[in-house]
Amino acid sequence: MAKPLSVEFHGEVFELDLEKVDRTKLYGYVESEVLDENGKRCEIGTLTGDGHSIVGKGGTALAYLSPDGLWRKKTELQPVDRQGDLIPPVKSTFDATVALDRTVSIDDFLTHNVHLIYRLKAEHEPTALMSELKKGTIFQFPFSYRGGVEASAGFLLLGSDGNVFLLVGTPTDIEFIGLKSPAAIVDGNDASADDDDLLDFSMV
Repeated sequence: MAKPLSVEFHGEVFELDLEKVDRTKLYGYVESEVLDENGKRCEIGTLTGDGHSIVGKGGTALAYLSPDGLWRKKTELQPVDRQGDLIPPVKSTFDATVALDRTVSIDDFLTHNVHLIYRLKAEHEPTALMSELKKGTIFQFPFSYRGGVEASAGFLLLGSDGNVFLLVGTPTDIEFIGLKSPAAIVDGNDASADDDDLLDFSMV
């Protein structure tokens, strides 16, 4: 079971258990099973570059190489920005108590692409927090499950079914290009049209 998320609201600390919500739990899933002529289950194989050799499951792996072609361990890699400066890693959100001291509007929330949803449960209902969530309040805080280069945006809110949810997303990258321009209307009887552009049916 995953480590509970510790949050603080008005001086009270609550531990919330996370239950991931995905499509398989909402809609179920279908698994296709492929059998050979003998009724045995087939496994996925990888065709190598020579077009003849097949590598079975577990026969491939990712490797990290330096510009010189030398093997590098993942622990030796360090994230840097475009200027080559080191990016300080973020810690897992589960390593410390999260202070629920920042709220956002529904418009700010809707400017994010949500890619993870968790339903939160507490052993004892946090009365003060639930009262605030029932008002439609949305709390935001940085969220990173295991830690890493940067944290995503975590939103704590109450669903219409009365359950508390944690939604994790990233800001939507939308750029304004310009207003839509109307198409030019060309008069079909325009005498200035180039005769060379007309189709000569005698050539067909």
